Amino acid sequence: MATRTERKTAHELLAAHGRTYAEDAGIRLRNTPQPLYQLLVLSSLLSARIRAEVAIDAARALFGAGMRDPRRMADATWQQRMDALGAGHYRRYDVRTATQLGEGAALLLERYGGDLRALRDEVGRRPKGEALAEYKRLLRAVTPGLGPVGADIFLREVQGVWPEVAPYFDGKTVQGAGRLGLPTTARELAGLADRDHYPALAAALVRSALDKRVAEDVAGRTSR
Repeated sequence: MATRTERKTAHELLAAHGRTYAEDAGIRLRNTPQPLYQLLVLSSLLSARIRAEVAIDAARALFGAGMRDPRRMADATWQQRMDALGAGHYRRYDVRTATQLGEGAALLLERYGGDLRALRDEVGRRPKGEALAEYKRLLRAVTPGLGPVGADIFLREVQGVWPEVAPYFDGKTVQGAGRLGLPTTARELAGLADRDHYPALAAALVRSALDKRVAEDVAGRTSR
């Protein structure tokens, strides 16, 4: 059972920093092919050693250039993908990423008709631990360059529309929770928010892990 202080901390954290990364990238996440694909692209971009703001800007630039679904991403030229990444200032990894985005879109079209819901169906009903491992394996199989970090990002965000994934609070969220003095198990963290707010809570906890100023801000708000 969460303490009153923990609940207040979680409330202030959500109020000030509870935006999902999908929201920041302009993705209206639903269980439909296009936004799920856009989340996968965003997760891949965010998993690189680059500031989150740059990855988000690059995702917005790709989508703004028309590469909003796997067919359009695959049909775009390598230079078009490069130009969009450059417009988002995603320059450190742009050459490799432009190639991987095209390859990943082609793989997703080939294996699942461009629809990640088919990947979800392939995982099916399994014990949660086994299902999560299979989600990660299949996501990485159709997304060149997507490592464990990127798979975690996708699952943290998608838990709002794929309820079987929830609650999903990985090592990075636990790190952020510890910095805030919050519980450090997924079960306890889930008790701090309504199910609909799990993705936002996870994103806010990640921000706390990545930037100590978030914890300082929340501490100041909680003490008022």
